[in-house]
Amino acid sequence: MRNWDLLREMSQVQRDIDEAFRGFGLGRLFAPGFDAGLALRDWPRINLREDADHVYVEALLPGVEPDKIDMSVLGNTLTLSGERVVVDSDKNGRTWHRRERGTGKFLRSIELPVEINPDKVKAEYQHGLLLVTLPKVEEAKPKRISIKVH
Repeated sequence: MRNWDLLREMSQVQRDIDEAFRGFGLGRLFAPGFDAGLALRDWPRINLREDADHVYVEALLPGVEPDKIDMSVLGNTLTLSGERVVVDSDKNGRTWHRRERGTGKFLRSIELPVEINPDKVKAEYQHGLLLVTLPKVEEAKPKRISIKVH
């Protein structure tokens, strides 16, 4: 017998209800959803890469004011949080036909591949893209070992 999963069943009901009301311009009735923890952990979208000396994080944050972004580092975890505020509310008699860009508070913790030096972290915000440069601690950098030939 197949195992019954309450969360999966609730998510299916949510998708069915959303599909039924999609034509009425109501969007997602239960946003962010029964499984909000699963959905929110992927926003903001990021790119994560490294070289010998640094780890680089690029986070997509369009529509978020830089002063609404909080960033902290603890050990090898970078945490981004903040809020994207509603720009255009439902005033002026407007009807929404599609609303895919979320608003509200967000929090994302990103596990970095190595320990970094939190005192030398740099961040820039350009056109909705947060660029974070995280220098590695000396112990995490690759060490060149010379080989003696006999």
